[in-house]
Amino acid sequence: MIKSAFGFLLLIFSTLLWADSPAVALADNPAQADSTATQPLVVVHTAVAVQSLTAAQLRSIYLKRQVIWPDGLPVQVFVLPLQSAVHKEFSQTRLKLFPYQLERNWQKLTFSGIGTPPTEVSSATDMLRLIQTTPGAIGYLPFDHETTDAKVIQIKP
Repeated sequence: MIKSAFGFLLLIFSTLLWADSPAVALADNPAQADSTATQPLVVVHTAVAVQSLTAAQLRSIYLKRQVIWPDGLPVQVFVLPLQSAVHKEFSQTRLKLFPYQLERNWQKLTFSGIGTPPTEVSSATDMLRLIQTTPGAIGYLPFDHETTDAKVIQIKP
């Protein structure tokens, strides 16, 4: 009885871990994928020495696994409100994760004391202002938003 209960709990626990894993990301479904021209732009502070990132590197930054840029500058991650359409689009098209997967990861970091969630900003205008004034900053903007005094970086597959 105890062995079967333990096995059942182990199965549930492993299922929960697997479901939260980035490996259970969104499938590359052409029907879901928007053209890259309309995807949110990934924008960094001008001091960031990176010109492009792979999709895996971007995901690692937003999952708070990569916390330092290659030149040693700390990564400062900014996000729009979790309910915003741009955040949902960014999560699904750029990170290939559902927004709830990101939020769950950030909650784990916070509650375990390992890290902190990204800084949430209220609007794209505030996002741009913070990226412009925070060395090491990374964020995203709607594809048609101005990006003065910030660097748009290319995301490679």
